[in-house]
Amino acid sequence: MDIKPETPWDSTPDISARIVTAIGRIATVLRSGMWEVSTGEGLNPAQAEILQLLQHRTRGVRLTWLARQLSISAASASDSVAALVSKGLIRKARAEDDGRATALHLTPEGEQVVQRLAHALSFADSAASRLAPAQQVQMLTGLFKLIAELQKTDRFPELRACLSCRHFEPNKYPAQEVPHHCALVNAPLPISFLRIDCAEHEPTDPVSQRRNWEAFA
Repeated sequence: MDIKPETPWDSTPDISARIVTAIGRIATVLRSGMWEVSTGEGLNPAQAEILQLLQHRTRGVRLTWLARQLSISAASASDSVAALVSKGLIRKARAEDDGRATALHLTPEGEQVVQRLAHALSFADSAASRLAPAQQVQMLTGLFKLIAELQKTDRFPELRACLSCRHFEPNKYPAQEVPHHCALVNAPLPISFLRIDCAEHEPTDPVSQRRNWEAFA
């Protein structure tokens, strides 16, 4: 039996594995940056993330939604919310769509804390901004494609992203440099303007969401 000689690259992991490793390392650095700032605000990282998730959500959110977004149990989310309520950063109110349910909102004090937390990752934003514009668009496109693939596993939490919004009109201008359209502003939507989290987001139906993400993937 012929034995294939080893090369210096035989032990190199697949590119996909190295992509995941790189993202994991970046996530570690980002968590560290958030930890430093959140600790200064008297918060743990989970509490800081909850405050950020509540920003620009004027209708409030349910506890179960927060738990799904954070990939933690409802009990753990409840403990973090209780701590934030006691700090005066979150308030509870009746949900607009169900008077029997409770929705969570930021207080004015919570809004101020979130604005300070926004600067926690400015070092990473600066690093990304130093990439060439074409590289930034290419990276954003790749990340959207990766999210599209991850959503097929049902492990990725819902996003207020363009591709899941009823205002998003995919491929309205086929074969054009800017093929997509945003009906909210009634203008072509370049890839560089696609948002991961948009305050004006209005969910489209599940079938359209799936079609949009799959087409993008």
